Amino acid sequence: MKKYYPLLAIVAFFWLFGSCGSSDTSEIAIPGSSTPSQSQTFTPKPSPTPSEVAPTESKTPAPSESTSPSKALSVAQALPVRGRASSSNYSRDAFGSAWKDVDRNGCDTRNDILQRDFTTSVLKPGTGDCKVIGGTWIDPYSNESYTFTEAPSGAQVDHVVSLKNAWEMGADMWDDQMRVEYANDPLNLRVTIASLNQQKSDSNAASWLPPYKPGRCSFIATQVAVKAKWGLYVTAAEKEVFVSILSKPECQKINLPK
Repeated sequence: MKKYYPLLAIVAFFWLFGSCGSSDTSEIAIPGSSTPSQSQTFTPKPSPTPSEVAPTESKTPAPSESTSPSKALSVAQALPVRGRASSSNYSRDAFGSAWKDVDRNGCDTRNDILQRDFTTSVLKPGTGDCKVIGGTWIDPYSNESYTFTEAPSGAQVDHVVSLKNAWEMGADMWDDQMRVEYANDPLNLRVTIASLNQQKSDSNAASWLPPYKPGRCSFIATQVAVKAKWGLYVTAAEKEVFVSILSKPECQKINLPK
């Protein structure tokens, strides 16, 4: 019987070794295995309360502290500057005889402007409601009211940019027709009292301004509009006055007249 002991020992050894090396393969994770993985449960996080959300900063731009220049001021700043041309050969006749009927409405320009600027007009009978022989108006240079009950010789029509000033600042190069049209352009014409018209005479803005200061915004804006429309130059001193007056708070919003 003892001779079988070694054989039995060998069998017992292999049996024990085989038992210890065995395992449950279902517990071993094998890469690429088709065995489905254990499912996972996803629990969403709760949404933040309004108090936890950081407020969004406003993107509204702050208003500009500077005031944009008005159209009149912008145009004044862009006017070309040069010195005056010689006025030695200037003549009022270069702009044609006074007061044409350029718009062919049956009335000359003077009577058109008197009717436009007068608050009330007295018309001469038999003239087709054209010839003004009296009326009332508020003078733009003095802001005073004037009335005439006869031919209004005291009411004169002023060229806001005088014919001589136009000649010195570019009109000397125009043809005759263009000068006639300029002399009769309603944009450049205002009814004023004779004494102020004569006081102003051929002066530019650097030499004369209306005595009624609140009316200076409109006066300068009209000069700028005329200069721009007709391509006239300005002197450096003239432009300085234009910009200075139109930069004042009370003038900054004024637009060019048409």
